[in-house]
Amino acid sequence: MSEDNAEIVRRQNEAWNRRDLRTWLALYRPEAEIDWSRSRGPLKGVYRGDREREAFWEAFWSTFDDVHVEMHGFTEVGSEIVVPNTAHVRGRQGIEVLARSTFVFTVEKGQIIRLRLFQEQAEALEAVGLRE
Repeated sequence: MSEDNAEIVRRQNEAWNRRDLRTWLALYRPEAEIDWSRSRGPLKGVYRGDREREAFWEAFWSTFDDVHVEMHGFTEVGSEIVVPNTAHVRGRQGIEVLARSTFVFTVEKGQIIRLRLFQEQAEALEAVGLRE
């Protein structure tokens, strides 16, 4: 696996967890997209470009009081990195939940160009041409 690509994904996650918007945005190419269309929760949709990604960030953090994403390994297929994860989420009323999903990051030339959310790891692996 490319340590450079994995490091970019790790840094993206660290910036998210510490609510560092400036660093988080800088790790994405300006035209990059977040595909949250498979979400079972709020914010379902596709967000393209800096403005929409920043709107996604603002909506997410205004919905939840705290979110900490734990990544559980990396599987690299070309420029794509499959990352199973667990989000520890606390809502505004103090309700805590765990949400498991799998992210697929596409990284090119040192920046993220796409982040896709999958509810099941098998779906994410299939999307990059692998099977569980």
